[in-house]
Amino acid sequence: MKSSKGVLRPAIVCFLLMTLLCGVLYTAAVTGIAGIFFPQKANGSIITVTLKDGSKKDFGSALIAQEFSEPKYLIGRPLGTSNLSPTSAEQKEQVNKRIDWWHSLDPDNKKDIPADLVMASASGVDPNISPNAADYQISRIARERGIEEDKVKEVIDKYTIKSFLGIFGEPAVNVLKVNLALDGLL
Repeated sequence: MKSSKGVLRPAIVCFLLMTLLCGVLYTAAVTGIAGIFFPQKANGSIITVTLKDGSKKDFGSALIAQEFSEPKYLIGRPLGTSNLSPTSAEQKEQVNKRIDWWHSLDPDNKKDIPADLVMASASGVDPNISPNAADYQISRIARERGIEEDKVKEVIDKYTIKSFLGIFGEPAVNVLKVNLALDGLL
């Protein structure tokens, strides 16, 4: 029978070796490769804008939702997640409150509210909305900003991500990019 010292030493060496390989070397290699080939994504896809005075300002990540609630902005999905069943009474109550909020924000809009504007995404921080959800808001944004609806639609179209190869995934509109463009920052 081996002593505990004879078993313990190889276990500790194996632990340290695997920590070095998987925790340090692999992580450094993946981070280095990503930094070389995909620097924007590897650094968080931060949207940096050069302001009129020449200074640069970071406005957020293109991959994480920002909260907008002013009528002049494109408003994204509700932030936060939920484990509620789509058929639960509590979920229905939350959705009804969000529907009421949308009706109070734009009482003239009689169109059906797209589902992604009243239901949170799985991650709770989805930066995109569907083109239908963006189209639902065009009239309000144009009215609040005093511009033509076609101008708002043009900006939304510019920041709409198409399906990959025309078949994979759904088209999506990046809310932060649209709002920065509407403010004249992009």
